[in-house]
This record gives sequence, C-alpha cells and structure tokens, in this order.
Amino acid sequence: MKPLREKLDAIYERYNKKLYVDPDPLLFLYAYPDVRDREIAGIVAACLAYGRVEMIMKIVGQVLEKMGRSPFDYLSGTQDESIDTGFRGFKYRFATDIHLSNLLKGIRQVILEFGSLENCFSAGDSGKDETVLTGLCQLYQGINQVGQTGHLLADPNKTSACKRSHLFLRWMVRKDAVDPGGWTRVSPEQLIIPLDTHMYKIGTTLGFTRRKNPDKRSALEITGGFREILQSDPVKYDFSLTRFGIRRNLDMDELKEFLRSDHLSGDNHGMINRLKGEPREL
Repeated sequence: MKPLREKLDAIYERYNKKLYVDPDPLLFLYAYPDVRDREIAGIVAACLAYGRVEMIMKIVGQVLEKMGRSPFDYLSGTQDESIDTGFRGFKYRFATDIHLSNLLKGIRQVILEFGSLENCFSAGDSGKDETVLTGLCQLYQGINQVGQTGHLLADPNKTSACKRSHLFLRWMVRKDAVDPGGWTRVSPEQLIIPLDTHMYKIGTTLGFTRRKNPDKRSALEITGGFREILQSDPVKYDFSLTRFGIRRNLDMDELKEFLRSDHLSGDNHGMINRLKGEPREL
C-alpha cells in the first residue's frame, strides 16, 4: 500500500487547495464563521448538490440569500408558516417548494429540540460506532419528522450511498485547507466516502469494490479500501481525487493510469509534471 499512499499524498498535496473549490457548493460554507450557521448552510448546500454545477451554485445561493446572514437565526426565529410562504414556488429538478420547506422546517425542529444538527447526530451515535451511519439515521429521522423531504435527503437505512449526506459530513467533520470543519464530536475515522460516479470509477480502478452499482455497500467497500491506507482519515483524498472528471483540464483516464502504475515514477502520462506545475484554472 505504500506506493499507492505516496501517489495519493502527491495528489492531495497538489489539488487539496481552495484554488480548486470553485465551482463547488462547499464554497458557500466559507462565509459562515459560526458553526451553527455553517452546519445549516452546509446541509442545505449538500442536499441541493445534484445536477449541473452552474445550476447548483445558483439555486444554493438563492436559498441561502433568503435566509440572511445567519441561517441559524432565520430558522430559530421564523415560524413554519413563514418558511412555507418564503419559499413558495421553489422548484429545482425533482425538488418542490414542499420538499424544501419540509427540509428547512425539519432542520428548525432539530435545532429547537437539540440545539444544533451536531447534537442531534451525536444523540444517535454511541461513541463506539465504526461509521457515521447510526448518527446519520438519527439526523435523517429528526429532519423528516416534520414532513417528507423527497429527493433532497436520502434515507441511510436504505440502499442509497447517500452521497450528499456524506459530503455534508465530510465538510463538517474534517478540517484542512479545503474542508472547514466545525463539528468536534465525530471522528474523521468514522466518515464514509461520498460516492459519486467519479469516486466509484476510482474505487473500482483501485480494486476496492467489484460491485456493479454505486450503492451503500459499494461506498462502504471503497471506504474500507481507503481505511487500509489511512485508518484515521479514510475520506482525506476525496476532494483532490474527484477534481479529475469535474474540472475540464484534469483527465480521469490519466488519473486511472497513474493509479494503476506499479510505482511512483518521474513521469507517468504527464501526471507528475502536472502535479509539479502551476495550478490551471477552469
């Protein structure tokens, strides 16, 4: 595993930088220094993070703008009827104004009951859980007690990989040059890979899974592969690896060839030269 760890560390050092965040809904979290605001902005941004990235950035910006400078204050001080009125007519792909209102009202109910999303999550985590699934189930149930959120929030009890929920947890639990963190009672060791098509291809390339579908079991198997490399932080490489296939100048096929090679060479299909070169914009 040492050669692979060296490759992953090289990619992490090269691409795990804020320079490569835009366009990514993670960008919105940097505007909220208060963790109570950041976790709300984070879960809203993650729940809406599907479809074309341009539309994701636009719709997340519109929702957060309506909530003002402090999403926590907005939800704490706004009655359910006013939330319904404020977002009436909302529509984004599969999500309707009812789904969004239920999401926001569910978050509000969790805040009123637990004080924060982290407190709700931690109420379902025994402290001995290997992964975040138990706490995520608690958070899902807490938010959905007001009404169904539809496609916005996947049920972790089912077979879905819950990519957007795990993306939210990565943002809030990890803290480095990209992930802002803020949650202190969940260990990065418990995180599960936010499994999208890019990470699924990488996981199969590395032999971490042979499953045909990017479902929950695939996510757990791929996370297990990364855990063997870095047990304390198996999701560390998620951001840097998924830049390939997302940013136009970073080629997924080139990454796969680099990861499949037998050793860390001075040049592997141009990858090392790219790692050493100056950052390239979209």
